[in-house]
Amino acid sequence: MRAAMFHEFMGPIDVETAPDPSPPVDGVVIRVMANGVCRSDWHAWMGHDPDIKSLPHVPGHECSGVVEAVGAGVRNWRPGMRAIVPVVSGCGKCGFCHAGQHQVCPDQYQPGFTGWGAFAEYVAIPYADANLVELPESLSFEVGGSIGCRFTTAFRVVVQQGSVEPGQWVVVHGCGGVGLSSVMIAAAMGANVIAVDISDDQLALARAAGAVHTINARESNEVPEAVRDIAAGGAHVSIDALGSPETCINSILSLRRQGRHVQVGLLLGGENNPPIPMDRVIAHELEIVGSHAMAGHTFANMMSMVTSGRVDPSKLITRSVDLTEGAKILEQMGNFTETGVTMITSFS
Repeated sequence: MRAAMFHEFMGPIDVETAPDPSPPVDGVVIRVMANGVCRSDWHAWMGHDPDIKSLPHVPGHECSGVVEAVGAGVRNWRPGMRAIVPVVSGCGKCGFCHAGQHQVCPDQYQPGFTGWGAFAEYVAIPYADANLVELPESLSFEVGGSIGCRFTTAFRVVVQQGSVEPGQWVVVHGCGGVGLSSVMIAAAMGANVIAVDISDDQLALARAAGAVHTINARESNEVPEAVRDIAAGGAHVSIDALGSPETCINSILSLRRQGRHVQVGLLLGGENNPPIPMDRVIAHELEIVGSHAMAGHTFANMMSMVTSGRVDPSKLITRSVDLTEGAKILEQMGNFTETGVTMITSFS
């Protein structure tokens, strides 16, 4: 198969010929039809993720495709079925998985991190019966790929962890894929959404996704104060969708009393322990909540919003590229020049 891989961290990502994968006993091989270019893959390429144990490595975790082969222990999947791959696959056997919390399974599998990913024609995925989600015929593979990570991650942030209610003020710090998806979902839930970013193009996308106010952090010396002014005291829910010490602190300080901060943006590469304004957390009785992906078995409510047209992830997809171009885009993601969601749709 053709696969984009790197042989050293921060080294060239080149399209090469690699062996076709075989299905695990409890898994499948997916013929990849669409895969997103995500900042999490950039962290993997930079060497920030400890799950990558050996090189060379193939990134890519945000994919959909067609089941090509199934392992002997798989019951619910057969070749030819359309599938979405959740970014986190739980083992299905531990106490967390039995409680429905596959996204925090201690033995979870993440394509592109735990093993080779979907910057390739084929990808092997274990734990298929416990995690894979069928992609409806009414949705494109591009939408299915974007759903597998950024959109479902945002749905858990807004709905399951943020508990956003109609009429509340929600601020989203960072308007990449997760941030824009959070804006769209929160707006669909009836919230008043404030979007914060350093790019006017990203903020324009945020307004198109439903944000009622936007703040360019490069032009505002005091983002939390601006949020508190707009939201008459602060946001009920504030989301750090980027992952940096500055956005984390700004998110917490943007909250009204008894507000909730949700941290979903990854803080890696030496930034994983930012200072927290704990005096504000205590005095204002703030909540700090983490959010990590979303269990495949909980996709139903989100999928109904997509298939009904209540939300439209395709509006966040700004371009489709081939595998070679996708690899080059990934190398440049540290420059924050990408607008919206880029999908790889050509692998041959």
